[in-house]
Formats: sequence, C-alpha cells, structure tokens
Amino acid sequence: MKQFRLMLFGPVLLLTLLFISCSEEQKVDLPTSAIIHYSIVDKQVAFTALTHNANSYAWDFGDGETSDEKDPVHVYAGGGYYTAILTVSGGTGTVTKTVELAVAITPYVLLTGGPLATNGKTWKLNSAHSKFDYFANADATLTTFLPAYTPLPAGIFGQLDMGEVYLDTYTFHYDGSYGHDVKEDNAAFAGLVNQLVYNGGADIVNAGGADFGLCTAIYTPNAGATFTFVEKENFAVPSVYGPGGIVTYNDVSTLDFSGTEFVGFADFQRKVILQDITSNSMRLVMFAALSPDYFPANTHALVLTFEVVN
Repeated sequence: MKQFRLMLFGPVLLLTLLFISCSEEQKVDLPTSAIIHYSIVDKQVAFTALTHNANSYAWDFGDGETSDEKDPVHVYAGGGYYTAILTVSGGTGTVTKTVELAVAITPYVLLTGGPLATNGKTWKLNSAHSKFDYFANADATLTTFLPAYTPLPAGIFGQLDMGEVYLDTYTFHYDGSYGHDVKEDNAAFAGLVNQLVYNGGADIVNAGGADFGLCTAIYTPNAGATFTFVEKENFAVPSVYGPGGIVTYNDVSTLDFSGTEFVGFADFQRKVILQDITSNSMRLVMFAALSPDYFPANTHALVLTFEVVN
C-alpha cells in the first residue's frame, strides 16, 4: 500500500511542477508597444494610442503643445504640416512613435508650407512644362495664341536661348513675406515691350524670345517684399479684348506683390491668377502687354507651371 502511494505521488508531483513552470512562463512581460491612430476634422485631431504593457503616455503635437492623456483630442491653431510624437513607458521600457499630419491644408498652406515652414516654400518655373502650359490671348477664356506651341514643349525657353529663366526662384512665407532670387545673371524673365517702354530697353540682357515678345532683363529684388493671396475674387485686367478695355475673371485666386515685385514674369501687370496648386506644383496665369500700340493693355498671357524647389 505504501509503495502504491509513492508511485501515485511521483506523477502528481511532476504534473504540479510542470504547471508551476508553465504559469511562471505565462507571467513574463510582453514587450511594451504602441501604434498611433488618428482622425482629422478641419484643425481638430483625435488621437488614439493602441498600446500594450504601457502605463504612461507623453504626446508632443508638433506645435509646442503636449498632453499626458492616453487618447487626447487636439485643436491646432493653424493649418499646416505637423509631426506628432507619442512616447509610452511600461514594463519593458520606453517606446516612441511618430506620425506625419496634414491639417487643414488650404491653398495658402500649399503655397507657403504652413506656419512651421521656417524658410518658407520656394518655387521655380518647371522646365519640363505640363500639358496645361501654353501662350494665351488675354481674352475672357484665355484662348490659345500659338496652336503649334500648345502645350509648350519641354525646355522651350532654353531653345530660345533663355534657359536662365528656369533657375530663378520665388519664396512665399506664411507670414506674407516674399523672397526672390534672380541668380548669377541678375536678370529676370520679362516682357520685351514693357522693358522698351520702361527705359528704352536699357536693362535687356537677352532678347532671344523677341519673336514672342519675351526677354530677360536686369532686375533687383525688393528688400522686405510682401505678397497678398486672395482665394476667390473677381479680377479685372486691362485687356485689348474686353469691352471698355477690361476683361474680368470671376471667382479666381490671385497673387499680388508689394513694390515692383512679381512672380515668374515681369510686365506691367504684376498681379497674377493662381489657377491650380498642389503640394508640389502650381499653375499661374501671368499677363503680358506685347503690343506697343495698346500698351499698357494686355494682349497675351503666359500659362505656366511651377515646381517646388527641394
């Protein structure tokens, strides 16, 4: 009987030890982990921290504001691009995750890069051109002026010996300030007639585009320049095509500049139409007075695409 009890006790003891061993293995901490989920409505972002084995949360919303809540809701003061950072701590240490946010991205934010773009956002004329780039008449519907050059072929201004126009850059800042770099030649893309009227053409550097009324001319950018963006307005332009010498473009976005500043093309008419914009490209309509008989009324327009300078 005693021998039987010993025989029974052995397997029971073994099973007990195995159970304790398995239980101890199950109690080992799994790694602390975190995943960020979020939803955006206008400037409000609802964050959700999906975590394991975490007991503290530290959020940095990328605009100077922070939170120690697990699932905070944050309202950004302005639209723009932000990097939100979540740091969680738990049983096996600390984990940090980041997420890139595009909050309330308006055309103005696309143009300037938003409030956190400390150097603004810089653009230049796209030498590849797009299928939308062409020379237009300054009429109400911007009809094609040169069908054979619609759309413009890549590098056309280089073919006219004015490739330098693709180098100049234009920087828009969120606070409304504006920077313009004419590069080493100190010259800008310009209307030939405007230069002839302005000072007899003394500043013309390159008239390779004379057949189209285009040239490059010496230009000194204005210090402390500013720009004005209007998202929707009725824009009246002096034009040979309009009744009473005026053509009005309704519900268009516009860019205007202080002093003698401009973007892309220097002519009598410095205010331009912003026809389309994305994070990497924008298309402008820039007017030109290319007839000395009707100056300063516009006769033509350049519809050109610009790209972001990285």
